[in-house]
Amino acid sequence: MAIDFIIEYDCVPKRHLTPEGILERIKEKERAHTVIQWFREAGDERPPSEMGFEFSRSSRDEHASRQLIVVQDLLDHAAALDAHAHHCSACPANRSGSPFGCLGFIQYPISAQTEAWLLDRLPVPDEPLVWLLLKQGIQRLGYDGSSIRALRELDQQNEAGERTYFLSPQAPQRRLGELRVTGDQALEMIFGVGDRIIPNHAGILLLFFAAIERDLEASEIQEISSFDRAIREGFDFEMEAVSAAHEGIREMISFFHALYLAWKLDVPLFVDA
Repeated sequence: MAIDFIIEYDCVPKRHLTPEGILERIKEKERAHTVIQWFREAGDERPPSEMGFEFSRSSRDEHASRQLIVVQDLLDHAAALDAHAHHCSACPANRSGSPFGCLGFIQYPISAQTEAWLLDRLPVPDEPLVWLLLKQGIQRLGYDGSSIRALRELDQQNEAGERTYFLSPQAPQRRLGELRVTGDQALEMIFGVGDRIIPNHAGILLLFFAAIERDLEASEIQEISSFDRAIREGFDFEMEAVSAAHEGIREMISFFHALYLAWKLDVPLFVDA
């Protein structure tokens, strides 16, 4: 399970397959190749048309459905990607340089290190303009973390003893002067706004989590939410995904990079959390 995201830049593949359809096919292709590898490692040389496995899909309301999947069916459905992959080479939303590089994922369960990393990037009172903006946003928009907290409280351990959505049963927290922010609140600001993060909100998130420069004047901060290509082109992406970083943090940086490109292109970022 994962948080999937895709930059909704208009293109031929999305027009034919839809953003959700592309994500679904990418996951099916990866799942099919993983299952084939399992069969081969076990000495099973049957073709994919004779390989089957049981797939269990869980939802946040704790309902689970099981379905028998034939591997060849996944490959056949995913094959539609191949006819459209060539459109990705010159696409401005292709952040990875590979086919369908406008999408990515953050694997569940989210670690405590990743949550702490998010909190550490939030502004402190020494950055008064952005800090006040954060404080006002939390108060006016009601980011109390309740939607994420409810999910954390319902989280169940799997057979390996790991939780489904969060490794830590308790959200980390950080005090920013008089403001105390929890991991639940930070994640709610990012993933609790619906399945599409619009450019205006994206710009504010990039500012809050230091994905772009935030040593700005008040007038410059106001321009973050307005669309002006010249203004947005002046901002570089400030997060660096070093190879030694924790995997969950690297995936979160990839998410913010996709959010940054969506903001610069003035398009939503579709998120399936």
